[in-house]
Amino acid sequence: MSQNLEAALPEPSLAPQLTAFGVLYGLSLSHFLNDTVQAVIPAVYPLLKSTHHLTFTQIGMITLTFQMTASLLQPLVGFYTDRRPKPYSLTLGMGATLVGLLMLAQAHSLTMILISAALVGLGSSIFHPEASRLAQIASGGRHGFAQSLFQVGGNLGSSFGPLLAAWIVMPRGQSAIAYFAVFALLAMGVLYRLGIWYQQQLTILAPRRSKVGKRSARPLTNSQVAFAISILVVLILSKYFYLVSLSNYYTFFLIDKFQISVEASQLCLFAFLFAVAAGTIAGGPIGDRFGRKRVIWGSIFGVTPFSLALPYANLPVTIILSMFAGVILASAFSAILVFAQELMPGRVGMVAGLFFGFAFGVSGVASALLGVWADRTSIETIFQYCAYFPILGFLAILLPRIEKQNT
Repeated sequence: MSQNLEAALPEPSLAPQLTAFGVLYGLSLSHFLNDTVQAVIPAVYPLLKSTHHLTFTQIGMITLTFQMTASLLQPLVGFYTDRRPKPYSLTLGMGATLVGLLMLAQAHSLTMILISAALVGLGSSIFHPEASRLAQIASGGRHGFAQSLFQVGGNLGSSFGPLLAAWIVMPRGQSAIAYFAVFALLAMGVLYRLGIWYQQQLTILAPRRSKVGKRSARPLTNSQVAFAISILVVLILSKYFYLVSLSNYYTFFLIDKFQISVEASQLCLFAFLFAVAAGTIAGGPIGDRFGRKRVIWGSIFGVTPFSLALPYANLPVTIILSMFAGVILASAFSAILVFAQELMPGRVGMVAGLFFGFAFGVSGVASALLGVWADRTSIETIFQYCAYFPILGFLAILLPRIEKQNT
């Protein structure tokens, strides 16, 4: 497989002019493998809760540990690698994920579970900023398309993780999590091959950086950029508070309200996450063609009718509404990320680290807060109130209009 991937990679000298599909497919595949492994953690929450007698608050702590490890380190990794790119750090980051995964399979206490989650978060913090920069290098100017293709791999992995956990881990127990080490090892092989191309590309791009910097003058003032970033931050908050209520507590909601089995709830979660993956690929190309501001506005505020109806629907309609919400909401992040990178040209890694990290951090905080809230009220109450978060998407109309500069 690695030989086929290497053969698919374009000549490094062509990458700045042409979209390097071999690289983008490799990144999407590695993102798929990475997020499949990471999705195992929330997917086995019901198993961990019953095995170790955890509360919803402790479940939230696990997600908080994973997300905060990733969110605090990602901006630092992006800031550092903007100046000193590290092509092979992608492989090393996946190695940290591998170790965390194997530890989780054998963890017999909450402390060990938290350490395992932290290692998986560390791997994620190394992976995303460099992979996002590599996607832009390979984009051939189609930044939205490249980010969407990269992200759809991750979303597909997030959707297949719960499904594979239901098939592999639930019947065999916690130790079966170790089977997913195969995914991490395969990803390390793919990322090593991509690192070779990345290293070659950096050598070719080095003489051009000063020229690119001169052509990429920022069209907005510092205050305008700061205002736009603050709006994007609020939109990330609204998106991920609602998304976390579904991705982390959807199974508990379905089990509590409709008395379905854990396995059936995992299949419903797969349907939602697969819808998220299916919707992801549309956001980038549509943003490239029609403007990212429109995509950001529609993909968050447009979820509102579905989110408000979902807590009161029967089981079949609940599944359908969640899938519609997932498809619409999915296009937001890649559009937000590329919009922010265009606001701050020349800082691809730092912006990717900030926004991936902030998204992970918001997810962790949201998971912890919603866990505490669920313990004090009920899961159904969480879904009723979180349904209002997408309304904040209307703030996207305040974003400035910026033109993507093709050179």
